[in-house]
Amino acid sequence: MALRLHLPHRTNRTTEERPGPGARVYAVQRTGAVLVALTLLVFGLLGFAGGLDYFSTEGERILGLSSNGLLSTISVVMAVVLLVAAARSPRVTSTIMIVAGSLFLLSALVNLAVLRTSFNILAFEFENVVFSVVVGLLLLTLGAYGRISGHLPDDSPYARHDTMDNADLDLSSDLPSTPVEIAAERAMRDAEVAVVQHVATNEQRRRVAAMAQVHSRADRRRVWMSFDAAGRELR
Repeated sequence: MALRLHLPHRTNRTTEERPGPGARVYAVQRTGAVLVALTLLVFGLLGFAGGLDYFSTEGERILGLSSNGLLSTISVVMAVVLLVAAARSPRVTSTIMIVAGSLFLLSALVNLAVLRTSFNILAFEFENVVFSVVVGLLLLTLGAYGRISGHLPDDSPYARHDTMDNADLDLSSDLPSTPVEIAAERAMRDAEVAVVQHVATNEQRRRVAAMAQVHSRADRRRVWMSFDAAGRELR
């Protein structure tokens, strides 16, 4: 008999622990951030291992791309930033990816303009420009995935903040707004305390019992005030 009672509980627990759409959004973003970070990290470390000149405008080939010491350093730093972001909250991961993607696209445009000039301090070639555009678009797409859109799922990591804000608004709507409601709130509190301390009158116990049938504070206040209205009619 005990076994039969525990089986439904185990089934419900499994259902609750199953990842929802929000968990998948975070998994996609975190996986994308880690993969891009590892690519940049390998590229940068290989540049360090090759002993590249730091500010050379004539780079050397690393994984099919041109690089120098400065570009290797920037690649490693960006990789570390993405890895740290992937270990943080969904919102931080998304924000960092969007910012990083924008920087990659900006870098592609700027370095395209200075190719084969003395200002090409990152030793870019056309392949590097294409790589920056591809990585920038990838980071922007993944960073915006499941966030910059409407009708987000309830368990989306980016929908919870709005849900909490709505809950705060709902809570504020329960607060008394008129002198009559404020007086009712004070009387309600006194009655609830009296019931707990076993010194309540029959009227207080009857009202507290009626209020227990509803959930929100505003509804409880309306129940209390309905007793006052009924008392005035009897008079």
